[in-house]
Amino acid sequence: MSSFDGRLKVSGEAGLPLGVEIDLTDDRMVVRAGDAEVADWEIEELRINAEPDGFHILAEGEEVVINVADEGLFAVELGLRSAYPGLRAKMAQVMRRSE
Repeated sequence: MSSFDGRLKVSGEAGLPLGVEIDLTDDRMVVRAGDAEVADWEIEELRINAEPDGFHILAEGEEVVINVADEGLFAVELGLRSAYPGLRAKMAQVMRRSE
């Protein structure tokens, strides 16, 4: 799978988002900020909703919002099957490129 640079924010909290690297390998989502590991989750245990303001991820009772530049590839790598219309179009482009 892939690695993505992104921004992470805890839903409902004020302040600037945290710059992170998101690694999607071996059916896991590992989130790092610099040398510190912020999270390590099994993707299938996450509830992920793709919204216009980012990917809302519910894990361990807390919701975070992640934004990445290549959201179409990120959504495809996560195996998302539903998204808002603009993201669905980006996902379709990614899937066409991989054919």
